[in-house]
This record gives sequence, C-alpha cells and structure tokens, in this order.
Amino acid sequence: MEAIAALLALTLMEIVLGIDNIIFITILTDRLPEAQQPTARRVGLALAMISRIVLLSLISYVIQLVAPWFRLTSLGIPEEFLRGVAGETWNVVNEISGRDLILLFGGLFLIRHSVKEIHEQFEEGGHDQSEIVKGNTFAGIMFNIMMMDVIFSLDSVITAVGMTENLSVMITAVVLSVIVMMVFAGRISRFVKRHPTIKMLALSFLILIGVMLVAEAAGTHVNKGYIYFAMAFSLAVEGLNIRLRHKTPHVIAAATSAPDVDLDE
Repeated sequence: MEAIAALLALTLMEIVLGIDNIIFITILTDRLPEAQQPTARRVGLALAMISRIVLLSLISYVIQLVAPWFRLTSLGIPEEFLRGVAGETWNVVNEISGRDLILLFGGLFLIRHSVKEIHEQFEEGGHDQSEIVKGNTFAGIMFNIMMMDVIFSLDSVITAVGMTENLSVMITAVVLSVIVMMVFAGRISRFVKRHPTIKMLALSFLILIGVMLVAEAAGTHVNKGYIYFAMAFSLAVEGLNIRLRHKTPHVIAAATSAPDVDLDE
C-alpha cells in the first residue's frame, strides 16, 4: 500500500514538474516542418524519460553533484564581499557544487533561448515554413531538447529520491508520467499554435523558470509552488481573454445588424 501511495504521489509530481519541459519542447519543435513536429515531440519526451531513468540509475553519482566542488573564496573572492552580498547565507553562496553549475548554465540557456524566440516573434512575426526548413534540423532541435531534459530532470530526480528509496517505483512513476505527457503534448501544441498570446505567455514563463534556475544556482531557494500558481492564474486569465475575444465579434455583428431606433419619434 505504501508503494502504491508513493507511486501515485511521484507520478503526479513528475507530471507537474514536466509542465515546463512540455512547454519548452512544444515551442522548440514549432521550428520544424509541421510533418515532423509530432515525431519530434514524442522523441523529445522519450529523451526526457530516458534521461530521468539514467539519472535515477546513477543516483549515487547524482547525489555527489550536491556536494561542494570548490569555493568562491578559493578563487580569490573576498569573504567580506560574499558576506555583504549574501549576509548570513554567504557560506551557501560560497560553496559551488556540480548541481549549481548545471542549473546556472541551464538557466542562462533557457533565458537566452526564450528571449531570442520572443525577439523573433516581434521582428519577424514568427517562423515561416522556408525559414523553418533551412534554419533548423531535426537533430539540432533534438540536441537542444536533450540538453534541457537533463536540466529539468535533475531536480525532479533529487526530489524523487527524497520521497522514496524504491528505484522500481521511481522508474515506474517516470514512465507513467511521460505516457500521460505524450497523450496531451499534441493538444497543448495545437492550442499554443492557435493562440499566439499563449505562446508569448509560455515564453515569459520559460524566462521566469530560467531566472529561478539561476537563483537556485546562486543558493537562493525559490518555492516552485509560487511559480506554478502564477502560471495557472495567468493561463486562467488569458483563457477568459480568449473567450472574450471570440465572443466580441458576435456582439459587434449583432449590434451593427440591429435596426437603428430614432429617439426623436
């Protein structure tokens, strides 16, 4: 019974933690020809599953990533400076681990890619089909997805280890969560394509997640619950805006087709 409860909790957690991964994969595969996009999404999620299973299998090495690799003071940065910047938590900032470096570079990569994508949306109005075919290859997109899969997987794997020590339960939860994400990835992609404002919102959240990763790398813990709540609230508001935009043309059409009433009569 305990194993089943842990499996359900882990599966739910993996799905929630995989939302940002789905958004990233959806936006990145949008650069490919339309015929390749479903395959790219499935391969991207399969890579996410494989990377998490590999990290779980090598969990003893992953745990070592949390241990400090070096200290900033050993690089010549004065302790007084760190105390002035970080206060009482200066020692956390001072100790740099492998996880910190991975989160730092991953966060910077995510911020750079999202800002670049937003810039292209404004400057070029998105990607036309000729640009998509010439500028991006399937292998190149998969490489970028694989890089971010490792970043997104790292924290979820460490969290999973904190919830249960049963490796088979952890792997089963990962497989089940990826299957669920594969089922809904296509629908999410089509929804984002139909509504450009949702895509802009998703890119903004990727920037937010990138900033969060950089903050985590610097030793500042950010509760992901706040970020997921902000995402859910913003999506709910944007959903209301979409419904209002769909309703407005009908209201305008009804108003213009109504006969004029002469108030002087």
